[in-house]
Amino acid sequence: MKTIAKFGLTTLVIIALLFSCKKADSSIEDSAAEASTSTTDIVSSSAAVEKKDGNHKFIRTADIKFKVKNVAKSTYAIENATVKFGGFVTYTNLQSTIHDEIQTKISQDSTLQTTKYSVINNITIRVPNTQLDTVIKTIAKQIDFLDYRVIKADDVSLKLLANQLAQNRSSENNKRIENAIDTKGKKINDVMEAENTLAAQKEQNDSSKIEKLSLKDQINFSTITLQLYQNQSLKQEIVASSKDSNTYKPNIGIEIIDALKSGWYILQSIIVFFLNLWPFILIAAGGFFLYRKYVKNQSKI
Repeated sequence: MKTIAKFGLTTLVIIALLFSCKKADSSIEDSAAEASTSTTDIVSSSAAVEKKDGNHKFIRTADIKFKVKNVAKSTYAIENATVKFGGFVTYTNLQSTIHDEIQTKISQDSTLQTTKYSVINNITIRVPNTQLDTVIKTIAKQIDFLDYRVIKADDVSLKLLANQLAQNRSSENNKRIENAIDTKGKKINDVMEAENTLAAQKEQNDSSKIEKLSLKDQINFSTITLQLYQNQSLKQEIVASSKDSNTYKPNIGIEIIDALKSGWYILQSIIVFFLNLWPFILIAAGGFFLYRKYVKNQSKI
């Protein structure tokens, strides 16, 4: 009976431990899920959601800076998501910035090179207006730490209306000027002035059309500007050491032979130098001979 009781007690303890471990694992998973959901909620905004309103037209933009675990991998994930939701990348600048380089000699012919660097990327993407919120939530999965996010929804309905009215006025002016040229233009100067005015009106009309197309493009495709960075990284590699210049010096025997040759060349140069002075040497010798012959003889008398 005691053995059965002990076995039952042990079984209960094991079951209790397994249950507590399972509960702890589930709480960890819930915390991770909550953290992911929290990041998504922070990055998302109602300004990124398309509003079903025929009276208002919005140009929506997003500017987000955040840290990721790996800039290159996050860049590829974001670019793939952009294409998946019908958008396109207009700018990307992935680069590494070196902060410090340390050379440590570890053997006669090997050196440990330690490089401290950081990786950043600035990305600009265009996505369909209807997919802006979805793309932002997808990007949020890459965020390890959010620096800031700015989402704007600028109402350009009145600007579109003003542009359309200006375009209509320009078209009406064009028609009146064309009629005036056809019916009343008799003098060449009047015709030329009217033609110049017509050309200016058409140019203004073209500018209004281009501006209208630009506004519609910005309305249909939202712009997202991203700044990605990661923690400072460390790279170490072993490279071959550059040999000391003394390693390439010749042995002493070759140096002695070179020294003898150099001395002989110097002696030759000295001999040639004095040979070039032979007129002066001859004059000096003649003067010395005359001095001994005449000056000393007179001193004896």
